[in-house]
Amino acid sequence: MNQEFIKGVDISILDEVEKFGGEFFLNNQKRDLFEILKTKGIDTVRLRLWVNPFDSQGNPYLGGTNDLSTTLRLARRAKAEGMKLMLNLHYSDFWADPKKQQKPKEWASLSQEELIEKVYSYTKEVLAVFDKENLVPEYIQIGNEITNGMLWPDGQTPKFKFEEKEFEVWEEHERDGAYDRLADLLKAGVSAVRENYHTDQMKIILHLDFGGANKLYRIWFDEICKRDVDFDIIGLSYYPYWHGSLADLSSNLKDIGDRFKKDLLIVETAYAFTDESPKDEDSIFNRELSDIAGYPPTPKGQQDFLIDLMNTVKNLKTDDYCGLGIVYWEPAWLPVKQTTWASIEGMKYGNDLGRGGNHWANQGLFDFKGNALETLDVFHSF
Repeated sequence: MNQEFIKGVDISILDEVEKFGGEFFLNNQKRDLFEILKTKGIDTVRLRLWVNPFDSQGNPYLGGTNDLSTTLRLARRAKAEGMKLMLNLHYSDFWADPKKQQKPKEWASLSQEELIEKVYSYTKEVLAVFDKENLVPEYIQIGNEITNGMLWPDGQTPKFKFEEKEFEVWEEHERDGAYDRLADLLKAGVSAVRENYHTDQMKIILHLDFGGANKLYRIWFDEICKRDVDFDIIGLSYYPYWHGSLADLSSNLKDIGDRFKKDLLIVETAYAFTDESPKDEDSIFNRELSDIAGYPPTPKGQQDFLIDLMNTVKNLKTDDYCGLGIVYWEPAWLPVKQTTWASIEGMKYGNDLGRGGNHWANQGLFDFKGNALETLDVFHSF
């Protein structure tokens, strides 16, 4: 696998956006999204995969409803454009992140040993399907933002408290046992990959959030590495209004690269082109967050952030590791009706994710009507 700078996007919501009427335009002409992205220099597509994002009556959880069939449809389109594929296994029926890592419904009653076997068999079965369709991913994530572990409570680890930048204090034996259990689950997923794919065929990513929190990365990967979990890439989420300054990120990347001798990849990032919200919608991003980040919420501010971020990552290069690239999170989540974070059924499964709706549209790389923004031109520069 060549090590050209990765210019990626996570467009897992796309199937749902298009289903409910979303359309995309380049220079005022309607175009297929994948064609636009390829034209603008995007070379990698990241796709999340949930196990069974439907309730017992078959009602979808939405948020993309990224089951296997949906993910395969998107993967076919990415590969047809010659793009590389990054498969993001959540090992959950819905959103998995540091605040929630719920087991799939069908796995809820499994013992630790049964859960280890299920992670292995599920990962192997998923990859067999992708392989059969000639859609083998070049990159695979074993878990999503597993800062506090995965498949709770079995794989739960001490919580990282971001405001204090400290982990919860656990008794030493409880802490060690928690990381032992998490490591066993990770090893199960890794084994399912390594049995059939060499590291030059498929790179394994372990992904945490809060890219500017050096103490988090040092301690977490110390624990995982001393338990001999095999992986290739440290994946980071970095949103500049939540995860520290670019200086914090740069310092962390350099330190953990030196410490663990692993390549580094920003697998999630985004910034807003406006602090306004679509009609009848709320937005996560607002003026307060732009003040924290230090970039104006304008197309120019969005461009400047991306340029600064990509330079930060690209300039990280030694004989032992390098900054591989970035993946922009959900740049095409247009504010069409029904493209929501979660249906009522999804909110119930996720222990109430809050109100529905699209809260991300002003951080896209398309305006609210689907017109490609000039920010997309930045990718050609790297």
